[in-house]
Amino acid sequence: MLRVKDVDYLGDYRLALTFSNGERRRVDLPPYLSGEVFTPLLDKKLFIQYDLTPITIEWANGADLAP
Repeated sequence: MLRVKDVDYLGDYRLALTFSNGERRRVDLPPYLSGEVFTPLLDKKLFIQYDLTPITIEWANGADLAP
């Protein structure tokens, strides 16, 4: 299973993700910040409150990204 091993905030809702296979990708998240769980992350103060879990990243409000 592919896992997120590292995450860096690049600004303006962009993240750099490093995966367990060594691949590194930049992700521009505004197109995905809609719906009940993700819309609150449009507040940058909430957006930067993420943490790395054993497989992906998760925000303080419980939103997460499937790797």
